[in-house]
Amino acid sequence: MFTPAFRITPAITRALMQIEACRQAVLELPIDVALLQSLRETARVTSIHFSTMIEGNRLTEPQVREVLQGARFPGRERDEAEVRNYFRALAWVEIQADTQTRISIADVKRLHGLAFHGRNRGTPFRDGQNVIRDTGSGRIVYLPPETPDVPGLMRDLIAWAAAELASEDLPAPVIAALAHYQLATIHPWYDGNGRTARLLATLILQRASYGLKGLYSLDAYYAEDLPGYYRALAVGPSHNDYEGRAEADFTGFVGYFCAGMAEAFAKVRAAAAGAGSRGAKDQAARLRQLDPRQRRVLELFRGKASATSVEIAACLGLKPRTVVALCRGWVAEGFLEMADASRRRREYRLAEGFEGLVGR
Repeated sequence: MFTPAFRITPAITRALMQIEACRQAVLELPIDVALLQSLRETARVTSIHFSTMIEGNRLTEPQVREVLQGARFPGRERDEAEVRNYFRALAWVEIQADTQTRISIADVKRLHGLAFHGRNRGTPFRDGQNVIRDTGSGRIVYLPPETPDVPGLMRDLIAWAAAELASEDLPAPVIAALAHYQLATIHPWYDGNGRTARLLATLILQRASYGLKGLYSLDAYYAEDLPGYYRALAVGPSHNDYEGRAEADFTGFVGYFCAGMAEAFAKVRAAAAGAGSRGAKDQAARLRQLDPRQRRVLELFRGKASATSVEIAACLGLKPRTVVALCRGWVAEGFLEMADASRRRREYRLAEGFEGLVGR
């Protein structure tokens, strides 16, 4: 079983207290769809830009925004694919926020499949040894666990995270930090481990009600000081996982993670408070009645009176066939109305009573 060694230091306690204070303050602030969409879109673009940039993506933040709107950049096809794939993964994580099932190995494999391959199915673990080398000198920076040990280590990690989330003995930010660290340590795939570790931490926080409506990004914190991020991950006396890293004290990375989360939450609190002071209409109670997919679709209708099933599918990162069945259920529930029932269009509009949430 994964049994991490760490201490809750005074600095970590202060960070956790700041996280809680900001979380509660944001939940109590007036918030409307316009504000929610603006802050979420900014956080989403920031996360995608910085998380992929850490792995070598060359697109700027404005270019990431353009790619998500359909733009193409010749010679940057791989970078474009990484951006679109990470968007799919973030969308899936948000949809999982209200799911009550325990996080599983299948969930983690699916995160990697979405973020690294753009596929809505899991990626098998690596079938050979992986060695992390310095790109300049070629020296070994880290030697992950051997291939036969990977499945067992991943089972232990996910079982530990699920049990801790269920027991609530540890603060959720601490669980997310340790899961992030340990997945990066196990390095279960040849590539895409960092992206998946960051997404797993986000998934854990979402499940534990620390999603903050999807309005924050930790990736900018990592990317602003990449050497600091890598130093925080470099725990233990050796680059070899079998020579002390597994038994090392993880307090440093927990402190680093919680400090970044406190900083990100403080920024959201300031942005939301500023918008609230400018007269944002409080729609939080009504928005909380909607599930994550409905809240995302609501944003789509801010700029248009109706939307096709293809547009809704693109918004949710789902296949059009899946969305047709989903929309049929929403029509029955009274969330959507059919605007055009033809097989060719399948166009929908918000039902009466929900139009007010988008300013109509």
